[in-house]
Amino acid sequence: MNQPGPVGLGVPPSRDCWSSNGGSVLGLILRVNVLQACRRVADLRRQSKLLTTIIGLFVAGYAVLAFWLFGVGLRFAGSFPGLGHLLVERLMFLLFACLFALLVFSNLVISYTNLFRNRETSFLLTLPIPPQTVFQWKFIESVLLASWAFLFLVAPLLTAYGLHARVAWHFYAVTPLALVLFIVLPGVLGAWAACQVARFLDRRTFQVAALVLAVAGVAGAAFWLRSQPVAEDFFDARILVVLDQLLAKTRFSEAAFLPSYWLSAGVLHWAEGAVSGAAFFLLVLLSYALFFGWLAAWHTGGLFVEAVSAVQSRGSVFWEWDWFRRLQGRRLGRALAPRLLDRALGWLPGLSSDVQGIIAKDIRLFWRDTTQWGQTLVLFGLLGVYILNLRHFSHQLTNPFWVHLVSYLNLGACALNLATLTTRFVFPQFSLEGKRVWIVGMGPLGLGRVVMAKYLLACVASLGLTAGLMALSSMMLKLPGLRTGFFVLAVSVMTFAMNGLAMGLGALYPNLKEDHPGKIVSGFGGTCCLVVSFLYVVAAVVLLAVGTPWPWSPEVEVSLVRVAVCWGLFGLLSVLVGYIPFRLGLRQVRRFEV
Repeated sequence: MNQPGPVGLGVPPSRDCWSSNGGSVLGLILRVNVLQACRRVADLRRQSKLLTTIIGLFVAGYAVLAFWLFGVGLRFAGSFPGLGHLLVERLMFLLFACLFALLVFSNLVISYTNLFRNRETSFLLTLPIPPQTVFQWKFIESVLLASWAFLFLVAPLLTAYGLHARVAWHFYAVTPLALVLFIVLPGVLGAWAACQVARFLDRRTFQVAALVLAVAGVAGAAFWLRSQPVAEDFFDARILVVLDQLLAKTRFSEAAFLPSYWLSAGVLHWAEGAVSGAAFFLLVLLSYALFFGWLAAWHTGGLFVEAVSAVQSRGSVFWEWDWFRRLQGRRLGRALAPRLLDRALGWLPGLSSDVQGIIAKDIRLFWRDTTQWGQTLVLFGLLGVYILNLRHFSHQLTNPFWVHLVSYLNLGACALNLATLTTRFVFPQFSLEGKRVWIVGMGPLGLGRVVMAKYLLACVASLGLTAGLMALSSMMLKLPGLRTGFFVLAVSVMTFAMNGLAMGLGALYPNLKEDHPGKIVSGFGGTCCLVVSFLYVVAAVVLLAVGTPWPWSPEVEVSLVRVAVCWGLFGLLSVLVGYIPFRLGLRQVRRFEV
């Protein structure tokens, strides 16, 4: 029987000792990470009390604004005679069903990163700690990282619904417990899916099956959301029949096997005073959360170890240029494939060879990181759904006021998407150099030119995406060519500004000890970048809407002075937001070389 070694003499304890005390090891890891999080918060407060106060005010302002908007929406939906209550219920079911799907995707991406692309996980697996304990900690961390935004969004909604329905005080005590049970299920599903993806992602059968399922899902969604002809006696039918036809596309949210249905039904029953019915749905949610949570916590270690072994042992998840090997041979294909990107960059005028090397390195690193382009695909998949649904607005937009309103709301949506992209992918670029940054600084290129090259790559990539998105969405809204050019120009200016902000703050607040982009963004600099970007988007859209060169109604004349002043303020704001942080960031990185 193995006995624990004398820890005081520097001899590590045996693996059996750690295995028998897996719970204590997990508790130790949890305590250490809680202490680290508290110290990070204290460090943020010491770094800049002004910026910390601004971020706190922004968070509080969002909560108050979301609570007010949800309250207005619930009052508006509930104001329909005889239909308000039914409409509010259907909206609750639909919202939680959509959020459940988003939580599954978020847990899948974050769990894959935390379990298989994380330096801490690799370190913990080398210690005499049971793999199941490592998985338990990473599962808890992934669920928290994937679900905090969901809780932050739903809390104002449920508070506003409670006031709207005039619920009893115990509603606010039971609802948080139901939300905690709810987030366990997508966390378990996402972690299990991440392990399966890690095991089989390099297999051609799995890739083909995933592609076929994705195409089938898109085709099924397009078929489900297709427009249907309106019956001749539609408006002569009874009210409930009309409402049923209008909400026919949302019936899936009331499927009894969905966890979102259990949560929504429990919340609605509790708000109505039907405590026994609400308790039934909450107990169903509790039973499934306990069962699948128990499976994930105590019986996933073997699957996790097998998935880690598969990830660490393979070279690439793609088919490795099979068609190229058949034409040129295995050795020649390996020699020429890396040169394709270099040749493409060589065709661009004005780029020196060292800048081309930096750009090629960043592109290859992005492509090799499965989690990076995986999150990009999810984001643009949601944007694709948004653009496809814009065609439904073009049939109802006949009033100039609504045309202007929807077009500027579309500009705000594209700009907010740009803010998300720059914060998530551009801000961590300098920090991803890590401890190798001193090697880059010693090279003839210099850190200043490295930052400039990264900024150039970010601007070109994001400009192509955002300008194309704006042009396509404007075409879906059937806007004239001149207005489409106006919005494309506006979003182009915002692209350069927000890329400069993200790159500058990324150089001012680097985190060279972390190699995970998500954790780099979650620090003080990333939070500040996201807050400033959102405030800039709101201010820019308001200025452009006030200074529009087209009248909001035929009775209103356009003032050229107002247009010039608003565009001048928009340009000045863009320079302040983009140029100043970027220059400060360049000054900061040049100090690293001294």
